[in-house]
Amino acid sequence: MAATIQALVPRMRDICGAGNVITDPLDLRTYECDGLTSHRCVPALVVLPGSAAEVAAVVAECARAGVPFVARGSGTGLSGGALPHESGVLIVMSRMRAIVEIDPVSRRAVVEPGVTNLAVSKAAAPFGLFYAPDPSSQVVCSVGGNVAENSGGAHCLKNGFTVHHVTGLEIVTPSGELTWLGDGTGVTTGYDLLGAFTGSEGTLGIVTKIVVKLMPVPEVVHLLLVAYSSTAEGGRAVSDIIAAGILPAAIEMMDALSIEAAEEAVHCNYPAGAGAVLLVELDGPAAEVEAELSTVRALCEAAGATEIQAADDPAERAGIWAGRKSAFAAVGRISPAYIVQDGVVPRTSLGAVLARIATLSAEAGIRVANVFHAGDGNLHPLVLYDDKVPGQAEAAEKVSGAILDTCLEHGGSITGEHGVGVDKSRYMPRMFGADDLDTMQLVRCAFDPAGLCNPGKIFPTPRLCGEVPGHRRAPHPAVVAGQAEIFLYGHRTVVASRRPPGSCRCLPVAHRRHRRRRGLRGDPLVRRRAVFDRRGVGVAAGGGGGRARGGAARRRDRARLGRPAVTLRPDRGPALDGPGGGARGRRPGGAGAGRRDDRAAGRGVRLGRPATGARRPGRGDRGRGGRHRNRRAAAVPLRCPA
Repeated sequence: MAATIQALVPRMRDICGAGNVITDPLDLRTYECDGLTSHRCVPALVVLPGSAAEVAAVVAECARAGVPFVARGSGTGLSGGALPHESGVLIVMSRMRAIVEIDPVSRRAVVEPGVTNLAVSKAAAPFGLFYAPDPSSQVVCSVGGNVAENSGGAHCLKNGFTVHHVTGLEIVTPSGELTWLGDGTGVTTGYDLLGAFTGSEGTLGIVTKIVVKLMPVPEVVHLLLVAYSSTAEGGRAVSDIIAAGILPAAIEMMDALSIEAAEEAVHCNYPAGAGAVLLVELDGPAAEVEAELSTVRALCEAAGATEIQAADDPAERAGIWAGRKSAFAAVGRISPAYIVQDGVVPRTSLGAVLARIATLSAEAGIRVANVFHAGDGNLHPLVLYDDKVPGQAEAAEKVSGAILDTCLEHGGSITGEHGVGVDKSRYMPRMFGADDLDTMQLVRCAFDPAGLCNPGKIFPTPRLCGEVPGHRRAPHPAVVAGQAEIFLYGHRTVVASRRPPGSCRCLPVAHRRHRRRRGLRGDPLVRRRAVFDRRGVGVAAGGGGGRARGGAARRRDRARLGRPAVTLRPDRGPALDGPGGGARGRRPGGAGAGRRDDRAAGRGVRLGRPATGARRPGRGDRGRGGRHRNRRAAAVPLRCPA
């Protein structure tokens, strides 16, 4: 792989410019991790494209060479989603930071992925508009990264997540094609590819332009800072506010430990001695906000509030929000190391989950600071430890995992907005079954059959797409039903029957064991259906010349990865099936007849015994075992889509 990367360097310099291609080992270490520093990997090559065309050209070169690639924005992610591949190319989008257009009439903006979140609202402010999603890192995090993780922020309770504000995406597919998802109107017909792409953590392609909705600046904004002696009381206030039919723009909570850290960092002047503080922000028409404000005050007092501060001046509100938005970084003031966690629970379970976190903290002797979006139950526990003390890192990791288990036990999720990345992939089987994970993989394979786009993220045991097999011992039900296909080392495959025989390629050893246990011996479980050469021209399965084994086969196949697949025809199977549903390229006159005519006409692969009078297959036609020695499929080119 090192030789392949070196061969790519001159081409990358031609595409992006010599100054935007990084090869120096020391400079490469700059990009070895994102905001989650516990996972590190130095990329083999870093490129910084400056336009969508350059991104497409870079991806096309990687696909052609079979080199994995990862997109990176500002590097503020907290799940290892932008962790580089040690043998791959890191595509850094930070140069693409133009705000292409602000359209105040249609209330939308077109931006490049490197634009920071807060910059969009600043650009829209002169028109009385703003961009609603606001992660705590909005000063530095990129909109492209927000799309990858479907980020939310403090105000997502009322305004929604990134997916609710993106109406169009220009993307580069894993094969290097530049295309659009969505038309910018927000109206979806057919499959919601825009929704599927948003939050896919960079595994389905790379964003190069984003069309976002802008919202009018509210007429009135009021912020309440409410102090409580415990998080349990604050949690009860949250439930009471929502139960009263009031939907604040934001409801945030911090416990005593996170308050201590914020005071040391930004001197936010939160009430002294508070066990928890609640930030409740109301916005909208003046009359509506005034009515809601009095109700919220009464509910907070009834829940046991010890102090209530109000702020309607922008400067005062910014001072109060500074404490909450600086919480993650501020924890560094009171602990040399910490793990940022991101779980979700129903609002009604907040009290029970927080009590369980306190118990886990006491039992392990590991401090946990709690900061969370109380309105939608998105917890951000910060597990504090000293990495210089032997055993503390392992104990902190154990507490962190136990917190996620607690979230799942109460009907929650392992992530709300930080994503899965590499950090939480091992927890995915605790939330999803094997069939669920395989179905997700099938969606990923539809976009990236070669498995080159941000590999190793989200899924704990990659399957399908020719990746390392996991614990599945039988074909996926969707494959058996003919509703989906598997791609193996660039080959389209399908479940095969015992007859007709032909040149075959079995799936990895787990599947062969499954066949033996079923008493089916050495018969092929999966038949290789089609490959494409560098020109996109079809090559029939089993065509002479033999097949190298092991790594040599994979290296040879990489040249074909990422090429166009054969078009699927509704209710009739793939186009390579030949003339008519269920037919396998057969013509009148029996199996094998008209072979040369089929080749000339570009009809489908012909499966069956050789035609009468055809040459005897030689060594190059043999399958994996001697029993396949004289069985082959006719070497007829496949039809390629127009």
